[in-house]
Amino acid sequence: MPRVLILVAHRPNRSPSQRYRFEQYLPYLQQHGFEFTWSPLLSEANDAIFYSKGNFLKKVMILLKGNAQRKKDVARFKDFDIIFIQREASFFGTSKFETLAHESGKKVIFDVDDAIWLADTSAGNKKWEWVKDPKKFEKNVSLANVMIAGNKYLADKAKQFAKAKVEIIPTTVDTSLHIPKPELRGKEKITIGWSGSFSTIKHFEEIIPVLKELNKKYTGKLQFKVLGDANYKNEELGIKGIAWNLETEVNELNSFDIGIMPLPNDEWAKGKCGLKALTYMSCEVPVVMSGVGVNTEIAENACAIIANTKEEWINALEELINNKTKREALGKKGRERAMEKYSVNANKEKYLKLFKAP
Repeated sequence: MPRVLILVAHRPNRSPSQRYRFEQYLPYLQQHGFEFTWSPLLSEANDAIFYSKGNFLKKVMILLKGNAQRKKDVARFKDFDIIFIQREASFFGTSKFETLAHESGKKVIFDVDDAIWLADTSAGNKKWEWVKDPKKFEKNVSLANVMIAGNKYLADKAKQFAKAKVEIIPTTVDTSLHIPKPELRGKEKITIGWSGSFSTIKHFEEIIPVLKELNKKYTGKLQFKVLGDANYKNEELGIKGIAWNLETEVNELNSFDIGIMPLPNDEWAKGKCGLKALTYMSCEVPVVMSGVGVNTEIAENACAIIANTKEEWINALEELINNKTKREALGKKGRERAMEKYSVNANKEKYLKLFKAP
């Protein structure tokens, strides 16, 4: 039975990046004989502290504790057949543990779903950017036996440094769990919703001027939801952020009449893998999103609406606000697209093949 050591930042079911990149595939891989051992850097108790502002000394201790955990992992590399690393093995700007994984002679799989060679630190940890070295991406890619990239942009970057296979597996949704529940929407008001986290709320705020203009034009007809950042508020739009919860996520997404995914047109955004849009689409929620990076590929065959300028955003949202039939038709096309190309079922054999390869 092949044994796999998973080196990640977070515990299971904590991080969208982990859940939608590889956690969904673990039951299928287990069915085929693989055994998994987790080694997260952050405990549940330390998580909130680490991403909050301040708490300097506590954060130092958390970093040191994570470093100590990785030293323990190095000592047990010999007990495993595969070492799977998602994004990075350590929060420090070093490839020390990736190097030791490579030197252990075990198969190293490196998974990336963001342009992590660029600095994009959470608001609570801006002062800690000096600890990180985004350029270690280049080293880490060169040390992997298999590099899994979430989209072509990331894969093309990785191929500049990789000495082994680079495979594109998109970020995916389990469409047997993310299912349409149309009875949860279409109530008294039309809900325009956004799903994300405190680290990506800045992208939602880019669309605020559009939402304010629409709210004035359609007085009393619209409501707005932010899922994933419980601390977010916008009194003018009546928004009080909703905390993400695994058990309620699908119902919350299904309460959206329209799902939005605004993004800036920059290098970091080009590395994004379209997760927000895919979760909406899987629930048959019609999507309007920025034409940045993989979004244009996801929206192929007119299964989502691309909008870049303020005028395009307003026109797209107005079209859906005023036409329930259009919303329903676009939602159905979106789910078909998600199931065909961006579902776990459509990609699980690719994952199994990579894990089985020598």
